[in-house]
Amino acid sequence: MTFEKVCSLTDIPDGGVVGVEVEGKPVALVREDGEVYALHDVCSHAEVRLSEGEVYDGTLECWLHGSCFDVRTGKPTGPPATRPVPVYRVKLEGDDVLVSLDSAENAENQES
Repeated sequence: MTFEKVCSLTDIPDGGVVGVEVEGKPVALVREDGEVYALHDVCSHAEVRLSEGEVYDGTLECWLHGSCFDVRTGKPTGPPATRPVPVYRVKLEGDDVLVSLDSAENAENQES
C-alpha cells in the first residue's frame, strides 16, 4: 500500500474540509474531532466538488443540492444522493497527512 503526503495537518481546519489531488484524483480531506478522513471529492449525485461543502456531525454535505455523506464510509446519509463515494485510507506522520488510493472502497460494491 502506497501512501502519498498531501498536506500538513494544520492545512485542514478542525470541522472543515479541503480539496487536494492524489495521483491526479480529487480527494476531499475532512478533519473533525481530531480525526482526518479522505473521500473522493466528487458528489455521486451532481458531479461537483464535495470539498466546497460543509462538515457537521461526521457528515460532509454537498453545497449544490444538499446530499450528505458519512465521512467514515462514504455512504449517503441524506438525499438526493443514493450512491456512496469512495473513501481512502489516511495516515498521520507527525504533522504530515498521507493518503493511499490503494485502499479506495469501490462505490459500486458498497451496500447502500
